[in-house]
Amino acid sequence: MDRDPLEQHPQPLHPQLPLQPQSARGSCFHGSYRAEDVRFLLTPIQLEPIPIAEKERLIQSGQRHYSEMLSRESLPSPRYIALFEQAWAMNRVRMARGLLDLAAIIAAQRPDAITLLSLARAGTPVGVVLKHTLTDLFARSATHYSLSIIRDRGIDRQALRYVLEQAGHDPASIVFVDGWTGKGVIARELRHALTDFAQHAGVTLDPTLYALTDLAGVGMAPSDGDYLIPSSIMNATLSGLVSRSILNAQIGPQDFHGCVYYAEFAPQDRSLWFVDALREAIREQMSAGYRPTPHPIDPTPARVRSQRLIAEFKTRFAIRDENLIKPGIGEATRVLLRRVPELLILRDAELPEVAHLRQLAAEKAVRWEVDPSLPYQAIALIKGGAHA
Repeated sequence: MDRDPLEQHPQPLHPQLPLQPQSARGSCFHGSYRAEDVRFLLTPIQLEPIPIAEKERLIQSGQRHYSEMLSRESLPSPRYIALFEQAWAMNRVRMARGLLDLAAIIAAQRPDAITLLSLARAGTPVGVVLKHTLTDLFARSATHYSLSIIRDRGIDRQALRYVLEQAGHDPASIVFVDGWTGKGVIARELRHALTDFAQHAGVTLDPTLYALTDLAGVGMAPSDGDYLIPSSIMNATLSGLVSRSILNAQIGPQDFHGCVYYAEFAPQDRSLWFVDALREAIREQMSAGYRPTPHPIDPTPARVRSQRLIAEFKTRFAIRDENLIKPGIGEATRVLLRRVPELLILRDAELPEVAHLRQLAAEKAVRWEVDPSLPYQAIALIKGGAHA
């Protein structure tokens, strides 16, 4: 019988935030990861949390942008932790193979040094393991930073300038990484932001978004399947104790975008365990004879499927703002963790990969239903836009 993951890899506590001030008034720090894993290009700030319902009201009334606020993040319940461990057991091999394939794709696309820029925070755990995979198994020089990109607000230009000017990385080495795509909003935001950056800074960067799975057909990935990526169902305790990124009045023009560092969650942090466990799973797959492919999938079928689904749901539920439709396990999980859901729709409610969604729905009294015709395992609709 497998031992408890935390018993296999006990974690040190991180009661203080390790900071290395830079010339910008942001900070370059590694959160609860090791220094060689990642450098977060974010400004740690203090921020009074806003109740989820009030945050939702402010967002949908147009009074505040979602990036200006955070709701209080809570530690997962014991039942939810058990479901995460089940998810890890079910999908550790698939995620390990996905990371190997993604590393092979990136290595084929970048012949020289590689600079990974993961999009905080869903891209961070993926970026950390990719960095080690490229270095350890592909013998490639790789550096990893994590920076902010925000829907409707763009990418953190100060962070890009730091990578290019202060750290001196070759623009041709830059690779943007995320965990998955949902509707493709962030991939499109990235493309638009980098076009704007090129016009203002005179530096052209490849806007391709590399991800483990590309549900929207907008990036480069080894898969377009809606499978349960274990890191997608956890928050700070699997992402270096860092919040999602923040852009409000506390962030000055010379600052990196902001974040909150949850030092109080350190005793329950699994960030390092997850990295070490995935690296071990990757080594096991290589030893067992798995050979990663450097060929990404054709994104066209996923793109057509995504566009058809969004159009259908806008009509079916009388939704005007497509941002209220969140397709896929990862996006649906985010809705149940930090938004106000109207409805959770599952393709198969008995599937173990959606057990955590049913648990969250039960904990938060969210209505759910089954639709076997769904092209994804799950879709969540945010309250205010769904009229079933």
